[in-house]
Amino acid sequence: MGVRCTRLLAALLLLGLCALGGAQKPDPCQCSRVSTKNRLNCGFPGISSDQCFSASCCFDSSIPGVPWCFKPLPKQESEECVMEASARENCGYPGISPEECGSRKCCFSDAIPQVPWCFFPLSVQDCHY
Repeated sequence: MGVRCTRLLAALLLLGLCALGGAQKPDPCQCSRVSTKNRLNCGFPGISSDQCFSASCCFDSSIPGVPWCFKPLPKQESEECVMEASARENCGYPGISPEECGSRKCCFSDAIPQVPWCFFPLSVQDCHY
């Protein structure tokens, strides 16, 4: 089998794995709230938006000099809670429980140390593709 056939087979295998893995377009907030300086490349030069979305990545070609296909922010229970850690505004106190945080109508995520775990939600009106 030649190099060309091997590459074609690898590309088809990758596309098939993406389809089986349930690859889907990220929610708008997962993409629009990623600052340009924090974009982590998720594609290759010349990637199309469809190819990028099929890899469950974000696509925005409006800003030159930064990755156009990039990793989305982690999915949260609510789109209002999707934001970079640096954008979190404290809504609680050290040791607050997820239940107490929720009773304040705030978001809770303890996945990142040394940032507020209970934080105010953001409006989803500014999220768009």
